[in-house]
Amino acid sequence: MDESTVGMNTPEPTSSSQSDSPADANVASRLAVVAGQFPSEIAMAMATDVYRPGAQREYRTTTFAELEITTSSIAAGLQQMGIEPGMRIVMLVKFGPDFISLVFALLKVGAVVVLIDPGMGRKNLVKCLQESNPDGFVAIPAAHLVRMALRRKFPNARFNVTVGPTLGFLPKPTLSELSRTPSATYKPPTIAESDDAAIIFTTGSTGPPKGVLYTHQTFNQQIDQLVEHYGIEPGGRDLSGFPLFGLFNAVMGTTTIIPDMDPTRPVDVDPPRLLDAIDQWQVNQAFGSPALWTTVGRWAARNERTAPTLRRVFSAGAPVSPRVLEWMDQLTEGQGKMYTPYGATEALPVASIELRDVLDETAAKCDAGQGTCVGGRFSGIEWKVIAINDGPLNDISEVTELPTGEIGELMVKGRVVTRQYVTRTDQNALHKVADGDEVWHRMGDVGYLDDQDRFWCCGRKSHRVQTNNGTLFTEPCEAIFNTHEAIHRSALVGVGELDQRGPAVQAPVVIVEPWPEQRPADAAAETQLLAQLKELGQSNPTTQSIEDIFIYGDKLPTDIRHNSKIFRERLRPWAAAKLKAAGK
Repeated sequence: MDESTVGMNTPEPTSSSQSDSPADANVASRLAVVAGQFPSEIAMAMATDVYRPGAQREYRTTTFAELEITTSSIAAGLQQMGIEPGMRIVMLVKFGPDFISLVFALLKVGAVVVLIDPGMGRKNLVKCLQESNPDGFVAIPAAHLVRMALRRKFPNARFNVTVGPTLGFLPKPTLSELSRTPSATYKPPTIAESDDAAIIFTTGSTGPPKGVLYTHQTFNQQIDQLVEHYGIEPGGRDLSGFPLFGLFNAVMGTTTIIPDMDPTRPVDVDPPRLLDAIDQWQVNQAFGSPALWTTVGRWAARNERTAPTLRRVFSAGAPVSPRVLEWMDQLTEGQGKMYTPYGATEALPVASIELRDVLDETAAKCDAGQGTCVGGRFSGIEWKVIAINDGPLNDISEVTELPTGEIGELMVKGRVVTRQYVTRTDQNALHKVADGDEVWHRMGDVGYLDDQDRFWCCGRKSHRVQTNNGTLFTEPCEAIFNTHEAIHRSALVGVGELDQRGPAVQAPVVIVEPWPEQRPADAAAETQLLAQLKELGQSNPTTQSIEDIFIYGDKLPTDIRHNSKIFRERLRPWAAAKLKAAGK
């Protein structure tokens, strides 16, 4: 990769607007458009030296022209290997310049990029990879060693690339060798919008991870919707805490500053590292999970640190508490906008709301147990709230739409909405609803639409607790307990199996995770905190029926992608054991 090493190299924002999408439907062809318009602007930058608090760092940078040439060279090398359009190639590479270059190169040759979270656990990882039936792997040495040990599970994986040293026995070619292929030998295949582009796996927060099929239309529409809704223009600088947004940046003319963090562990981020990078690069945009902004915002508030250049902050993956939004408002000195786009791997983006709307209007309702407002829908989205149904809905004629204000499950339709799972295909019947030639996706979330056509999320459908006193939903109940200053987050779970032949028998239990420094130091302090929480619950009609509250001994278990979605399924056995120990 033709790169330079610099200390401080910040391109001036340009006022030029990005041209319309290229005629070629391949989403990767957008990169050539951007490179033609802004060849010398920096596409991505990554620190190369050891972090020292407050010190300027050295960065390896790549311009848009260099990125376009490099990806074409790699694509030409992939074509010489024999990789053809439609082949499924697994990517197991750490997020960084190589990751971004490889994804674009694979898209350029028409390959279907299989993206997966290595942190989902060995069992899930191997199963997901096996079900995707890959034609090859582009991977770091450690991942190739695992693949070779399990080679019988991947009988068609003939096209393999090593990203790093081959150690004498790992597959060739290497990424370094592919990068030396003359870029002029790359031959763009003909790609239609409906052609497969990627398989992206869900986090598995409510069941086994599922492989979602993205087409080139999906990616193109996602980019167009983000640009339209947020007014993103070329010339900005984005600190990207989520790999997919780093890919979007490259085709939106935005510089990606790769953060010094483990993207699979955003909750463990070191705030000064990110804030120093924001200052050095005068970053005006940043994307991260709620866990990341909780850590950064809380630290910044305590240390009176601000990031005055930040003008646009995104947080996605789970609801963001009003408390975190207040910290982020302080971080940007009240001059930035923080958006919490709502969606799912299967449909993104769906809706969005801005920090000011939350703090000025919806936060008080959220704290009172009315759910979390995720905002109004994007222009390309249609949505309905329908009667909750745990079974399949094969056709739109089977759907019962609910009136404004009534809680049901959300379903969406639009060009960013994916049409099928290609692994765990049994789930298609439970999530996809045919409507002529179009497909609706059942989001798996419950909530209601208000009189402004905004969706108020009340949690996951599978997490609702059905008791003899009625149905309880996670978001409204948990928000009430989260208002206690000592509580970081909480989880409502139902103990007991539902009996479909008679009344509900689940017992509602709330499990809380205090902030580390406010965790009770002894039994007396624990008794006092639980009494306060019980009183808090009894003060609201939504939570009056909840009798059992427990303090979790550690951090609540969360998903590996965002560290924000609570694995309530894992908490049920723990809650059941606590009830049994209490003689209930």
